[in-house]
Amino acid sequence: MRMRRWGHRLKRSLGTRLVLLFLLLALATTATFLAGMQRALSGGWSGVVRPLVVDYVDRLAAEMGSPPDVARAQALVQRLPLSVRIEGPAVQFDSHPQRRAWHRAPDRDGDDDGRWLLQRQTVDGHRITFGLGDRGWASQPRTIGWFTLAMLLLLTAAAYGYVRHLFRPLDDIRSGAQRFGQGQFDTPIPVRRRDELGDLAEQVNTMARDIRGMLDAKRGLLLAVSHELRSPLTRARLNAELVAPGESRDALLRDLGTMRDLITDLLESERLAAGHAALQRERCDPNALVRELVAEQFASAALRLELAPQLPTADLDPVRLRLALRNLIDNALRHGATAAGTPPCVRSALAGGRLELSVRDFGRGVDDAQLAHLSEAFYRADAARQRSTGGVGLGLYLCRLVAQAHGGTLRLRNAQPGLEATLSVPV
Repeated sequence: MRMRRWGHRLKRSLGTRLVLLFLLLALATTATFLAGMQRALSGGWSGVVRPLVVDYVDRLAAEMGSPPDVARAQALVQRLPLSVRIEGPAVQFDSHPQRRAWHRAPDRDGDDDGRWLLQRQTVDGHRITFGLGDRGWASQPRTIGWFTLAMLLLLTAAAYGYVRHLFRPLDDIRSGAQRFGQGQFDTPIPVRRRDELGDLAEQVNTMARDIRGMLDAKRGLLLAVSHELRSPLTRARLNAELVAPGESRDALLRDLGTMRDLITDLLESERLAAGHAALQRERCDPNALVRELVAEQFASAALRLELAPQLPTADLDPVRLRLALRNLIDNALRHGATAAGTPPCVRSALAGGRLELSVRDFGRGVDDAQLAHLSEAFYRADAARQRSTGGVGLGLYLCRLVAQAHGGTLRLRNAQPGLEATLSVPV
């Protein structure tokens, strides 16, 4: 799972891929350079340096004589950075006895894989092994290797930091796009640099301003039309009241009532689009608000109340909260009919510092795939929400706007049976 998560992050992170490309390029360049230098130096060693070293070692062995003279060997060690070991029937000598572990058996060419250990055999049966006396050089390649690796890692970290700096505007653009998608146009994307990404951020800001202007124009037109429709709708309703009683009159009044509710919901949704600025908050008792709403508008309906005792008062907008609860209860009564006749349930609770008001019906519910769309404007679930049942598809949308204006959420879930809607707001 962790490897899959890292693989997904690698696929999505352009900066990480650029750093890895830089690291691979650095490693490939280093490997190519070292291979070329090793090939060049190995050719020079075999063709030029090795014959000179072999001839020099022959001269040193001849200078010590046969059998080898220990005094001459000591003089060579003091004069030259060499180590000498003599093994034979008459002479046993080692200039560096503490370093015996260094002297391994040389290869057939007498070179010990390039470790500068050469041997010579005298005519009297003595074997002389020559090596470098000061072995401090042996640790230098390792030190240089670790230093090179540290520098490579440092350069990689610097490259990663620079790449992150280059692509930082992309993080700002992503955050800004998310804000704009949620309708939050007040905070533009910061323009940090004057380059291609800075130009892109400025263009996205311009696009957001244009979108906000179009939305404001649409909202203004909708509000103007809704206000203008109220007056002729009121006159039409008054004229309908004068019609002789009958089915036609009742149908006309129902249609006019639907149009009135639609206009009211549209106006309220546009007001709530401004968020918490549209609220008129005051301290109120949530349980008392629920009881008053049920007594005034649902007195004849079969409802079961399960209200948590001793709920604290909260700073809420009672008018908008009543509107949301009315829509939830009306939705539960309209779509929650069952053969057993189980009435919808209204609950209140306090959980984690948040007030939760839930309305559950015991009807057919909806498909799980449709839950995320139920609170969208004018959305209807075909399986359970038919136009014949009434409503225009704005009830749950308004409930979500009311919850968001209070800084809360609207949760919908299939309660099996039925649908449960929970309005959760901080208190």
